[in-house]
Amino acid sequence: MASFENPIKHQVYLSLPEDMYSPLAPRRVESPSLLALNKALLDEYGLSSNWFEDAKGIHFLAGNGDYDGESPVAMAYAGHQFGHYSPLLGDGRAHMLGQLQNADGAFIDVQLKGSGRTPYSRGGDGRATVGAVVREYLISEAMAGLGIPTTRTLAILGTGESVMRDYQMVPGGIQVRTGTSHIRVGSFQYAYATMGKDGVQALADHLIEHHFAEVASHEDKYPALLEAVAVRQAQLISKWMLVGFIHGVMNTDNMSLVGETIDFGPCAFMDEFKAKKVFSSIDRDGRYAWDQQANIGYWNLSRFAETLLPLFADDSDEAVKIAEDKLQTYIVTFQELFQKGLMTKLAITANSKEADAFVNQALPTLESERIDFTLFFDALTRVANGEEETELLSLFDNQEKGQVWISEWNSLKDDSESALKAMREANPALIARNHQVEKAIEDAMERNDFALFQRLAEALKTPYTVSEENRDLQTPPAPEERVLRTFCGT
Repeated sequence: MASFENPIKHQVYLSLPEDMYSPLAPRRVESPSLLALNKALLDEYGLSSNWFEDAKGIHFLAGNGDYDGESPVAMAYAGHQFGHYSPLLGDGRAHMLGQLQNADGAFIDVQLKGSGRTPYSRGGDGRATVGAVVREYLISEAMAGLGIPTTRTLAILGTGESVMRDYQMVPGGIQVRTGTSHIRVGSFQYAYATMGKDGVQALADHLIEHHFAEVASHEDKYPALLEAVAVRQAQLISKWMLVGFIHGVMNTDNMSLVGETIDFGPCAFMDEFKAKKVFSSIDRDGRYAWDQQANIGYWNLSRFAETLLPLFADDSDEAVKIAEDKLQTYIVTFQELFQKGLMTKLAITANSKEADAFVNQALPTLESERIDFTLFFDALTRVANGEEETELLSLFDNQEKGQVWISEWNSLKDDSESALKAMREANPALIARNHQVEKAIEDAMERNDFALFQRLAEALKTPYTVSEENRDLQTPPAPEERVLRTFCGT
């Protein structure tokens, strides 16, 4: 039956210069098992689950398949990590199996993470823990549920092997990750450093052909590519920030040029709002704090632009000016989208000095009152739609200040159905709470219990509506449950 055939039948990255990848198969594992399959995602792709649930499919995805005639590769890239340039990073524990084709005819990357050592492993074991892949599954599916462009998790596999992490042996796992593309800013940095203009042009032409067809016929297609990439990054990062998401490791090797969230690692959604909030244990100086993400997006795009300069103009000064003009698009687009998004969350549509001042003070008010970001906007949405103000008011430390704020908001908000509908669609009732994600990881790692994981994965598909049985998933952490630091888990 066709539904039992391997749907991964393409490998577009073989058209790139050979320096951009290393052909090799995943490493075999002892006893592969299917721990979770994202059937909803398969439905989106228009694919049957038969092959993925069959022993042949499980073995293929775990590294135990027959790869003769297949073309798995590990991708090479460089990158700035916390501002410091590394000339060679690459897929140190990942294998790009190829692409499947969805029901619309689009090609989707299928990559394994935790699938063994590669030429880019730099001393690592090439493996991942079950906990790390559980985290990526939950956060990526939470992002998808929120309508934020993201790589996805198609499946989680157990390897039947243990890996050493933090001086203890823990269960090994493999993530089957899908995405529109895995070309990063760091891919261009590597091409520029190793192959110069020709390598960058080959990579840019690939990106345009497969993902930015709208600029292919442009007279100045390479500057147009930079501008198109900048717009997608502004759209993505504004969406992150408007739901309180902190990526945590916005290195240039972790920025997908098609504008999808990738490489979650120590990412987190904030509980109480704090503009300088950092969760990542390795971000000691707050480089990637919530309020720095837009700035880092610009910084990363500047590194991308540097690689494209030879394609812009022969004169270096002229090339730099072209890049600066195109990068300005990012600044303008982000500012417009973030401000409009914040107004939508507040159901404020008026353009007045009074409204602008109120909107601009909304987040500082949340911070000074130590209010939970998601609970606040959810409660605000329910009040705007006719519920009592009691719960909203209870979120303020200073009740008098809260009453004044609510009164002013009532005088400014737009009660039209269009504004309220937009508000409901902008304010999720449910996020992937850090303490719940950590509990799901602990259950999976220590007890092989995936009940909470499955419950969260299902609930996070519809974050704007919460069923009665999932009301407890909205609850912020108790003091002893707070997650102060998150870890990459690799």
